[in-house]
Amino acid sequence: MGTMLELTGVQKRFGSTDVLRGVDLTLQAGESVAIVGPSGSGKSTLLNMIGALDVPTAGEVRLEGLDLAGLGEEELAAVRSERIGFVFQLHHLLPQCTALENVLVPTLVAKDATGAEERARTLLERVGLGARLDHRPAQLSGGECQRVAVVRALINRPKLLLADEPTGSLDSASAHALSELLVELNREEGVALVVVTHSGELASAMGRRIEIRDGQLASDR
Repeated sequence: MGTMLELTGVQKRFGSTDVLRGVDLTLQAGESVAIVGPSGSGKSTLLNMIGALDVPTAGEVRLEGLDLAGLGEEELAAVRSERIGFVFQLHHLLPQCTALENVLVPTLVAKDATGAEERARTLLERVGLGARLDHRPAQLSGGECQRVAVVRALINRPKLLLADEPTGSLDSASAHALSELLVELNREEGVALVVVTHSGELASAMGRRIEIRDGQLASDR
């Protein structure tokens, strides 16, 4: 299916602390990967490199052949908007907006938002929220809010979906449902999926499991 992402010798230093120490990683289009490891191992920093939220101190990050380190802030913002979707532990929904309106927020800066509302309605229906389109976050459960966040991340048809502890704030039933949803959307939407998680269940649902320790890959299988 082709290479989606390639990291070569990626290092990240904050002050005198080396958080990432020469990470090499390749991700194929449509692949699903879990990044696991103890707290402070560099998982979230690695995700930030992959998602163009930060740039490496040394090394290369290439997304579909594009060297992210060589881009300016406006170009990086365009990459994040057009090619990458983000889901975080906290859903970060706008409290004054409905579920449908929250999903449509990323389309406000999209180059082409044709059909966005129809896609939003279809995806919300797909994740079981067809009857909750007009509900605000305070009227939704934690699991429902996180499903809205997943749909929001998919609305601009990204090639890469990144999720940082997406089930971390959910009860076990909601976490299980979200894990299944991410796997299904990875398959049905054809979007590459990278998940940082402490959840063994979620990690085992991914096609690949990468362990990071002390800023280096400890295993990749």
